Amino acid sequence: MDKFIRHTGIGAPLRRSAVDTDQIIPAVYLKRITRTGFDDALFAGWRASEADFVLNQDAYKRASVLVAGPDFGTGSSREHAVWALKDYGFKVVLAPRFADIFRGNAGKQGLVTGIISQEDAEQLWKILENEPGTEITVDLEERSVTCAGLRTTFAIDDYVRWCLMEGLDDISLTLTHEDEIGAYEAARPSYKPATLPARHLPPAEVVPARGAEMPTP
Repeated sequence: MDKFIRHTGIGAPLRRSAVDTDQIIPAVYLKRITRTGFDDALFAGWRASEADFVLNQDAYKRASVLVAGPDFGTGSSREHAVWALKDYGFKVVLAPRFADIFRGNAGKQGLVTGIISQEDAEQLWKILENEPGTEITVDLEERSVTCAGLRTTFAIDDYVRWCLMEGLDDISLTLTHEDEIGAYEAARPSYKPATLPARHLPPAEVVPARGAEMPTP
């Protein structure tokens, strides 16, 4: 995961509240077995049915900072929602309130979710709609948002902020203790159970529980 300190990019105004994960990425796209290439799935329903949807407008197609309404990311838990936002190019989502599970998934995947006031969201929407293509600077170190003449702050969990600034996901964070883990494993008595790969294949083929002669219901 790349470190995030500061980002400047085009802002996209999404004047919608309670945007759930099925609207962020429709369930039909969850059949894919990869973790990348979901940019076409982001807000696919709205992009297909609404010609004037924000991401269909040329000024916002390269946006990397999304300014949404309250309760963003509600609904079912799916990491695909974060993957779709990141694959499209978004680095930051700003909103007055996020669903807890979505916010947790975002932090683990390197997507910044900054909580701003409803008043600040309204001001940002107004700026971005009146001046399409306007850039927003999000400074994670200072927890600040700067756009045109507006400068405000956002809230984010201290631990998540630290992980994002250090570029650490769960695996990377675990690997920072690799030496301690190795020392523990080396000192662990050999007679205790271990979850190591099997050294040998079974001596005989494993017979299925249902005999071949038995019909399948």
